[in-house]
Amino acid sequence: MNNIKNIQRYRSIVILVAFIIVSLILWNTYDFFQKFKQEERAKMEIIAAAQKELITNTDLNASFGLPLKILNSKHQIPLIWVTEKGTIESWQNLDSIKATSKDSVYLKKQLALMKKQNLPIEINLGNHVKQFIYYKDSDLLTKLKYYPLALLLILLLFSTVIYLFFKSNKIAEQNRLWSGMAKETAHQIGTPLTSLLGWVEILRLDNVSKDTVDEIEKDVHRLNTIAERFSKIGSIPKLQKENIVVLTKHSFDYLKARSSKKIQFEFKTFSKEILVNSNAQLYSWVIENLVKNAIDAMNGKGILRISILKEQQYVKICIEDTGKGIPKKIWNQIFTPGFTTKKRGWGLGLSLSKRIIEDYHNGKIFVKSSTLNQGTTICVKLTVSSS
Repeated sequence: MNNIKNIQRYRSIVILVAFIIVSLILWNTYDFFQKFKQEERAKMEIIAAAQKELITNTDLNASFGLPLKILNSKHQIPLIWVTEKGTIESWQNLDSIKATSKDSVYLKKQLALMKKQNLPIEINLGNHVKQFIYYKDSDLLTKLKYYPLALLLILLLFSTVIYLFFKSNKIAEQNRLWSGMAKETAHQIGTPLTSLLGWVEILRLDNVSKDTVDEIEKDVHRLNTIAERFSKIGSIPKLQKENIVVLTKHSFDYLKARSSKKIQFEFKTFSKEILVNSNAQLYSWVIENLVKNAIDAMNGKGILRISILKEQQYVKICIEDTGKGIPKKIWNQIFTPGFTTKKRGWGLGLSLSKRIIEDYHNGKIFVKSSTLNQGTTICVKLTVSSS
């Protein structure tokens, strides 16, 4: 128990540290983005000052080398010069092919975008004459803006990989635990079973009623079958050609004889022989699980029907009841280990059935239909073996 608490504590610490690190990275990225944005605005202000110097300086002997150098300097910031009346004068770092004229739709769209992104730089030329420089973020700044999002996506992907890794390890560990418990259960049942078989023979020698002894022997063999089923959990079972009709009918008859007389059992098949590669003991376990669930759903009173139908290369075995039904939103959940709607039970019957059918028999098990307070139909679909 202490080990589990320590693991949970360490996991919480790791998650907290990871959250702090990511938060610091995001904050530093945001801070860098804002500084870079301020630097770009400072460049625009220098360009505006150079433009003003060229236009307002009337001294013929003045040197315009520095302003010209500033205006002709290479930078990656798209910008547009606009008059006070809103007329576009010139532009830089925009697509020259699309910007065919000062009134082009392309330039107007770019100007509208610039107005949304940044405040303009005002150039006061004197005599109440003004110009404005509108600009938008450079490609580098735009890419930097999406860097935190990319970082979060990478973090999400990394977290998902870690989660799936730990989940698969947890499932594998659970499977090993259940397999070990199942094999140990089978081993523990084996000793009293051997003793019970001996007592059955003694009862025969004591001239106990043959019918009574036969019924006891059936239940002893039943316990033996259960032990063998548990012993197969966790290992790949052997499959061989079996008549699925006979296997299903055998389980059906066994449960019918031991169920409430208020339940009407019906068995329907269109063929006496349908061969399927199957493990008889594990398959019968599935049918018994489904039938018992159907009986529980009807509270021991109703109609239970098993139908077997061959469809080309497949055979479908359906168990239908007139019970309380299953809400559609949990149709898939009922096959999840641990999920149960009963007050008692571990929720393992249907999950084991799913594993036996899908993992061992390469088939499918699913809820075909269900209506609340009317009943449910669950089907098993298997591939028919070639004769």
